[in-house]
Amino acid sequence: ITIDGTSLTVAAVHDDGFSVAIIPHTAEVTTLGRKGPGDPVNLERPVRLVDRLGGHLVQGHVDAVGEVVEPVPDLRVRMPAHLLRYVIEKGSITVDGVSLTVVEPLEDGFTVAVIPHTAAVTTLGARRPGDLVNLEVDVLAKYTERLLTHDAPDPSPTSPSPTSTALEA
Repeated sequence: ITIDGTSLTVAAVHDDGFSVAIIPHTAEVTTLGRKGPGDPVNLERPVRLVDRLGGHLVQGHVDAVGEVVEPVPDLRVRMPAHLLRYVIEKGSITVDGVSLTVVEPLEDGFTVAVIPHTAAVTTLGARRPGDLVNLEVDVLAKYTERLLTHDAPDPSPTSPSPTSTALEA
């Protein structure tokens, strides 16, 4: 399950809810370490491969904590500089586990338009300036960057590839 966009494992199910275990690292790098009993959170069940996908691919691996600058409907969030390269106009971003579309990339963050339904059924409608939110950038953008910038070692010229061996045989 994800809680505010943080992927967690349900450890036990109770009559009145469920329990999860949060390791210290997760508490430090997400907003979950700042939550107390009764604080509202976004809950999301995982998507099964046979289910309809209603947003972009979201892993529940929080990349950073951002800060709300302006509330909904034109939600503005400040984020760490090292993630700004993944924010593009009409691209995907996740705020507290909610899949959203970027309206405008900014020098220090981004804006998203939050429709009234989303504001009503998630915690985003209650977020105020200064509130902290979990952010997950688009995983496809991160994989693309890795593939395009990773310097793989050249194959050894002395060891034939399977294709070249087949051609020589």
